[in-house]
Amino acid sequence: MTGLLDGGPGRGPAAARSRSRQDDVVLARAAALGDRDAFEQIVRLHGPGMLRYARRVLSDPGDAEEAVQDAFVAAWRSLDRYRGDSALRTWLFGLTSHKAVDLSRRRRAVPVDDEVARQRPAGSGSDPWEQASATELARALDRALAELPYRQRACWLLAELEGLSQAEIAQVLGIGPDAVRGQLFRARRALEERMARWRP
Repeated sequence: MTGLLDGGPGRGPAAARSRSRQDDVVLARAAALGDRDAFEQIVRLHGPGMLRYARRVLSDPGDAEEAVQDAFVAAWRSLDRYRGDSALRTWLFGLTSHKAVDLSRRRRAVPVDDEVARQRPAGSGSDPWEQASATELARALDRALAELPYRQRACWLLAELEGLSQAEIAQVLGIGPDAVRGQLFRARRALEERMARWRP
């Protein structure tokens, strides 16, 4: 399954959001009836985002892959209960979040580099100084995120990297919209303080 999570062009958060709720329901129903091609399409569409989120929230690539695989196993077993009340992406992120919480309770997270942040170019040129600065910035962000409490980190990642709305984040994490707003506010304030030296 890991190979299916690699994604590709056009498979980022915007592509996942552009699907309609009806498309989600049709695809989920087909997969629930045993259509493996439909399930593989779900994995290709949503797996890369789920893995990106899990890597950041767990800070361990092996744990992240395990959480996403566990989430897809849970999805395969319960797709017949998906009714389209929320976007399929939101439902899958909820499963991933639950599996990540389970793993984080069992293991202590250790900050590591994140390839998503490292792949963001510092500038258009290939200046070694710019590349080194971008790598160090990514490491500083990784460390700052790892210091946040789990819910703050999860809310920030879902909002800033995955582009989920506050209502969707509330569904994913099983908390109220007001709690999401509070967690995001605290996460942004904490990150602003920790990343102050990187401001121009």
